[in-house]
Amino acid sequence: MYLLFEETGKFLAGRILSEADTSAQVELDSGKRVKVKAANMLLKFDKPTPHALMAGAQAVAAGIELDMAWEFAPEGDFGFAELARDYFSEHATLEQQAGTLMALYEAPHYFRRAGKGRFKKAPADILAQALAAIEKKKQIALQTEAWVQELSEGVCPPAIRDQLYKILFKPDKNAPEYKAVVEASRATHLGPLDLLIKAGAIDSPYQFHWKRFLLENFPKGTGFPKLDAPLIKDELPLSPARAFSIDDSATTEIDDALSVQGLGTGTVVVGIHIAAPGLAIQPGSAVDALGRARLSTVYMPGYKLTMLPDEVVQSYTLSEGCDCPAVSLYVTLDEATLEIKATETKLERVHIGANLRHDQLDTVVTLDWLQDPSFMHDTDPPPLQHKRPQLSFLYRLAQDLKARREVVRGKPENFNRPDYNFRLVAAGPPQGDQAPSGGGEAHAVASVGATYFGNDGAEPQGTEQVQISVRQRGAPLDLIVSEAMILANSTWGSWLAELGVPGIYRSQASMLPGVKVRMGTRALPHAGIGVKSYAWSSSPLRRYVDLVNQWQIIACARHGKTAALVAPFKPKDAELFSIISSFDAAYFAYNGYQNAIERFWTLQYVQQQAITELEATLFKDNLVRADHLPLVLPVMGAQGLPRGARVRVKLGDIDLVSLDIHGTVLERLDTEPEVFDADEEQDEDGVVGPITIAVDLDEAEAKPPAGEPGAPDAP
Repeated sequence: MYLLFEETGKFLAGRILSEADTSAQVELDSGKRVKVKAANMLLKFDKPTPHALMAGAQAVAAGIELDMAWEFAPEGDFGFAELARDYFSEHATLEQQAGTLMALYEAPHYFRRAGKGRFKKAPADILAQALAAIEKKKQIALQTEAWVQELSEGVCPPAIRDQLYKILFKPDKNAPEYKAVVEASRATHLGPLDLLIKAGAIDSPYQFHWKRFLLENFPKGTGFPKLDAPLIKDELPLSPARAFSIDDSATTEIDDALSVQGLGTGTVVVGIHIAAPGLAIQPGSAVDALGRARLSTVYMPGYKLTMLPDEVVQSYTLSEGCDCPAVSLYVTLDEATLEIKATETKLERVHIGANLRHDQLDTVVTLDWLQDPSFMHDTDPPPLQHKRPQLSFLYRLAQDLKARREVVRGKPENFNRPDYNFRLVAAGPPQGDQAPSGGGEAHAVASVGATYFGNDGAEPQGTEQVQISVRQRGAPLDLIVSEAMILANSTWGSWLAELGVPGIYRSQASMLPGVKVRMGTRALPHAGIGVKSYAWSSSPLRRYVDLVNQWQIIACARHGKTAALVAPFKPKDAELFSIISSFDAAYFAYNGYQNAIERFWTLQYVQQQAITELEATLFKDNLVRADHLPLVLPVMGAQGLPRGARVRVKLGDIDLVSLDIHGTVLERLDTEPEVFDADEEQDEDGVVGPITIAVDLDEAEAKPPAGEPGAPDAP
């Protein structure tokens, strides 16, 4: 006696060795013996043999017309043998009965299982939907196959071109476009990027990186809705101070300026004046929503995306010749010793006498010019007239503040590595927007402290001529601004804490390798800067956390010790934690793009200048940093060389899409390796290499969700 039974979704047949009420011992043709429960027994027979029955049944199942079987099937539930007799004849053979069972089992869209060997036909409307879905899946499979063929032949189908960035970076792995790229890559033995480049899907390496960034961060576009800048309703007194800003040329978001009063009297008052959008923009307003959605201005060589619309920025920016609303920190100092005697915060209007520009004045405002009264240039530029005493005092103060911070840090700040200026030159003279510059945490906008110049604010095309120049860190004007902003941010951070008003702080527990800078609501020390607390507050036009902190500072200036009761954000306010989380994510994404696009323009520069060799320093296993360019690359031939060794590197091929470049060490250039310190360790976090895509050729094909054609039945 033989038995046909089901086991783990498969039909098997074998000889019955023994049988009880609830189970049977069955020997398969392979000799394997299995225990079969009564619930899984479907058909007992004497002949033919199990092998012959299974072969015959499979042939029968392949020939059954499911539409006809569905028509023959009764409305209630039925057994497979019953339907076999209706479909074939009253004397349906065992092969026909078993074949009917297999056909029913393999057609869940026609027949639903209703128990042991029993089924129920699907309702007509459900069947129609299922058949339509199957046909659609079939057509999609044919379309996918056609796309694979086109890609393999070096042609990119329009549908894949339209989905290019989604396929590579945010793919739906069940989408036919994604599957076509995967299958074509496997078929051609090309990486997905290489395949798509060969097929002409990527028109421009620059546009590839730019559109990828927009997909991930600005899927709805970069434009702003039309909004009027809210007015400042406060009656603000006019300060007697005459302030000046220090930025790079064409910076439009001028949100900090400085003033000096009382020189020669023994007591000097330094004013740090911050643009005051927080006096007009209210939490929860339409303009606030724009800032909170974008969270920061995005800087890149040749272009920027501002946090707020330009018409809003221009309403509060510290423009030359204007009496501008400001949140001012006045620091009273002993002129001789530079001891800080008092600080005071005021809400006021400040006259901005000049907008000084780094790139125009760095060669004029030198150490000799600042420290030696007898040193004279042939002619000082008009913006500097009458400002030499003020700048000289501010530079002396900056040096003193820096030295005091370095005592807390336990070591001097490292300015050995240069900053880099990026300028893109198209037709006409180079001009346009660029990022703010400055040392320390106060104004850092890119991993290498880069300054960006564009061409009249127009979006780059990726074909511009690149100019990269070096500006050594710690230039006098840089130091003046950065130390003033660090003083303001640390003073206001401590003041908020003293009054019990929460703020958003940056802190670092120590300078040990791997200890990161964190953001939080507690006034904790920042070891890397060397201050007791540090709350970003000096750039409210270009960083949302600075705007949030300005709201809190304004409450303190207005209400003093009772500020905690009326400040927009209260202690342990969940909104602050939400802002921190969102800002961290956005700032990380923006910095990642800045680093990647800097690498693009640097590689473009290498190509344009036909650079085939460069000098570099080994800073990690098989990784070197170019000595005179903002470029990190892997090298061969560095085995056995110590960290810090200087080498000459021969450059390999450049891929502007993947941002990939390799090198080979030609020779070592020194005998004693450079000594790295903790500052260098922290800088390594910003190292950028080739981009990573989300297409996985080794991953098994994604399974369709339960309930879809081709998926197992949902439980």
